[in-house]
Amino acid sequence: MKRILIVDDDAALRAALSRYLENRGFAVQVAASGLDGLRVFEDNPPDVVVSDVMMPEMDGFEFCSRLRATRAGQLVPFIFLSSKGELDDRVQGHHIGADDYLLKPFEPRELVAKIEAQLERSRRTHAEIVRLIQQSDRSPNGAEEHPPQPLPLTPAEEKVFWEVIQGYTNKQIGDRLFVSPRTVQTHLSNILSKLQLENRSQLIRYAYERGYRPPSEEMAED
Repeated sequence: MKRILIVDDDAALRAALSRYLENRGFAVQVAASGLDGLRVFEDNPPDVVVSDVMMPEMDGFEFCSRLRATRAGQLVPFIFLSSKGELDDRVQGHHIGADDYLLKPFEPRELVAKIEAQLERSRRTHAEIVRLIQQSDRSPNGAEEHPPQPLPLTPAEEKVFWEVIQGYTNKQIGDRLFVSPRTVQTHLSNILSKLQLENRSQLIRYAYERGYRPPSEEMAED
């Protein structure tokens, strides 16, 4: 079940959107400001973020900017849902890092369509990354060119490493390894630090360039 984080200071809208999305098979988290949104995201990263712009404590633009500055928030799809409809506002939202921008008032069906489009885009991106990783350490005649070096990671970190390079989110990795998303993020932060990388994208590229492949794939071809 995909998890959606709704960040909006309008309690009635949060409740209505939660019901609508839950009725369509999504799990929903809510927050009343960007500051609350960052806390919720840290505790349990969602698959998609939907955020208002004008909010107390921390507005949506700052929320998006700070989220994109974190390792866990680099790749999560982000949709602005706002009454600020001027061209400059929409352009600013995209420049900050939003993937889409929907104006209030809106049709809930359109929001669901945008959420599903972002989820499908993430799925395709992850699938292509995995395909490239699986092919990266094979020469044209099927022989391995350069066996990858042992990873300087603990056993727990290595398990998370293999899951991340297959494109799984922290929540999915937690479910697969029976740990909390926060524990996954802690391991991921340690992995990035040890490998001197900044984010998930760099980690996936690192694995692709050095021929690391999920053990299950290697076993399947032996």
